[in-house]
Amino acid sequence: MIVEFDGEVFRWSARAEDWFFAALPDDLSDQIREIPRPRRGFGSVRVRARIGGSDWRTSIFPDGGRRAYVLPLKKAVRDAEGIVDGGIVTVRLDILDG
Repeated sequence: MIVEFDGEVFRWSARAEDWFFAALPDDLSDQIREIPRPRRGFGSVRVRARIGGSDWRTSIFPDGGRRAYVLPLKKAVRDAEGIVDGGIVTVRLDILDG
């Protein structure tokens, strides 16, 4: 399953580190939840992500507060693509589980 969406970047502070994520739309998150897949830690789903010219493998995770999956945005990708907190990113995801 390959999908594309625009997501707002948000910061989550934990311990001494800040983490950055983009939330998937609720309807897309609902579709992904319906795909049968092996159980993985924290309810994660393996994906291949692309933003601009950056392509990487990671996992998306369910965020109970948002009722949606969230995509972690590592520093190398944020730096390469000029991604900032509160910005909007266009994401292409290839869902690998299922």
